Amino acid sequence: MILFHYFRTFFGESQLHHGYDSYWHRLAEHCWYSLIALICAAVIALPLAFLTGHTGRGDAPIAGLAAVGRAMPSLGLLVLLAVKMGLNFEAVLIPLVALAVPPILLNTHEGIRGVDQATVDAARGMGMTPLQILLRVEIPAALPLILGGLRSASVQIVATATIAAVVSFGGFGRYVVDGLYEYDYAQVAGGALLVALLSVAVLLLFALLARVLVSPGVRRRQ
Repeated sequence: MILFHYFRTFFGESQLHHGYDSYWHRLAEHCWYSLIALICAAVIALPLAFLTGHTGRGDAPIAGLAAVGRAMPSLGLLVLLAVKMGLNFEAVLIPLVALAVPPILLNTHEGIRGVDQATVDAARGMGMTPLQILLRVEIPAALPLILGGLRSASVQIVATATIAAVVSFGGFGRYVVDGLYEYDYAQVAGGALLVALLSVAVLLLFALLARVLVSPGVRRRQ
């Protein structure tokens, strides 16, 4: 019951309904950090995964990189970078990108590698070039796993972007960090709830993207 009291207190504060510290401003900040990190991670991971998946090489390095990424302490890396680089956006962005690259890389690599070899051979027999096979056959067939990797990375970024507030940036983490500093547990609980709701919204968005982008034939084979 005390948790619901915290939520009611937090969302009932009129000063959080508008202005610099409002939910909407913090939402825009959190989404901006998350979107930039996801784009950077996708630019790094997708081309590499397409190459290794298409050529059938790099299984062990990809798996090793994914294991290292899962074990990476994001907060520790953020603090270290903040000390070395100062309080700038790159210090926030690097840990988020490092966290997001492994799931995108691993899922995309496995998706491309898992495409039916008979389908690839048929495309090759029709005279398609390797690039055409990748773009027209392998990527569409692997799209569910590719989207799964992007979805996993997005949720992890959204959840972890709260640490941006540790080095004086915004987002929903501002409520959590400031609330802990001020012993305002209603603010902590409200900030955590907002992060959770945003994560759910991301999951729903990717579910919608999967229905729109993945062909019915591929969905039936899942």
